[in-house]
Amino acid sequence: MHKKLLLSTLVLCFAILASSQAQSQTSPAKKALVARVLKIQQPVIEGTATALAERPAIEMVDRANAVIGTRVAPEKREPLAKEIQADVKKYLDDTVPFVRDRAVKLAPQTIGALLEAKLSEEELKQLATFLESPAYNKFQQIGGDMQKSLLEKLLADTRSTVEPRVNALDQAIAKRLSAASPATPAAPAK
Repeated sequence: MHKKLLLSTLVLCFAILASSQAQSQTSPAKKALVARVLKIQQPVIEGTATALAERPAIEMVDRANAVIGTRVAPEKREPLAKEIQADVKKYLDDTVPFVRDRAVKLAPQTIGALLEAKLSEEELKQLATFLESPAYNKFQQIGGDMQKSLLEKLLADTRSTVEPRVNALDQAIAKRLSAASPATPAAPAK
């Protein structure tokens, strides 16, 4: 009797385990839809990875330019800037493809897992259809033109208000930096 109870309990446990695994597994159709969405979104994924890899280089170039402009002798500025540009190009040539490839490889485990968990098969079908639609593709193509148009109008519309504020901020920062910097020692009297 004890063996029958143990056997029944084991069978019940295996049945529950098998049932929960079946429920947690994604259907092949849903997996295919997730793969389809990821393929459509691959340029976005690659763009995000590229921006991530480029960000440190951009920040370093900005800092280097500030130092070059203030602390490097004028005749040495251009050669130094060219050397730094070569270093940055090497970094970007080595790093951007690596990070971009890793992002594409990680997307199924990260973005794909979220899509599987959060969207139904029907929602994935609708999403894929939308992302592949000619209207959406056309909208994406004119995105840069839309942004440029808005920015041009925004700059023209706000310039008279914003420029004085930028100049005031620049002056305030310069004043604070000047006050915080040690005064240049006077030349010794002869």
